[in-house]
Amino acid sequence: MITTIQLDNQVKEKLDCLKIHHRETYNELIFRLINNCSLNLVDRESLAETVEILSDPKTMREIAEASERIKKADYGTSLGNVEKELGL
Repeated sequence: MITTIQLDNQVKEKLDCLKIHHRETYNELIFRLINNCSLNLVDRESLAETVEILSDPKTMREIAEASERIKKADYGTSLGNVEKELGL
C-alpha cells in the first residue's frame, strides 16, 4: 500500500540533507532512519557534522576529487619530500 504524507518545506529540506545520495527516495531514507537510529545510540554532534559535510558542495567535490586521485594511485607528495621541505 502506498500512502501520501504532507511535509513542511523545512522538514523536507532537513530530510534532503540526510539523504546518502540525491537519488535516495524518501521511503528509503525514512526506512534507513527508523532501522538504524535510536535516540540512545545516535551521537547528535557526529550526525550534525556529517549532515554539514554532506550539504557542503565544495567539500563533497574535494572528497570526490581526492577519491579519483587515489583510484589513479596519485597519493600526492611523498613523506620523504615533505620531510625534506620541513627540514627533518
